[in-house]
Amino acid sequence: MTDTSSFPDDLLQLQERLHRAHVEHRAYLAELPWSVEPIAGWARGERFSHRGDVPDSPGWSDVQKETVDRMRADIRELSIAVAGHPHWASVSREGLVDARMQLKKETRPVVPEDVTEAA
Repeated sequence: MTDTSSFPDDLLQLQERLHRAHVEHRAYLAELPWSVEPIAGWARGERFSHRGDVPDSPGWSDVQKETVDRMRADIRELSIAVAGHPHWASVSREGLVDARMQLKKETRPVVPEDVTEAA
């Protein structure tokens, strides 16, 4: 098992930034209309829908589309930087997957406990 002391600081920071970028991207997408392009919704039974009635979607604005594209590009660049980091050349081929998973585990943000449990 690899510990974080074996990972260079810049690699740890890149992976942390990648985790944050994924979280921010998912949160942003969750706030957008369900369809990129404007489309009429439908009632349950008109089309297959596991969600019941589906409301009209106004589509995404140009700014929203550009923001999603920028976020995806940032994630792609961070992913390339993490995967292509020179540190991986010092890890044995047999230990590469375990080391990569350890890096992800060690840098993943801690999920706060459910707020309702504290109330």
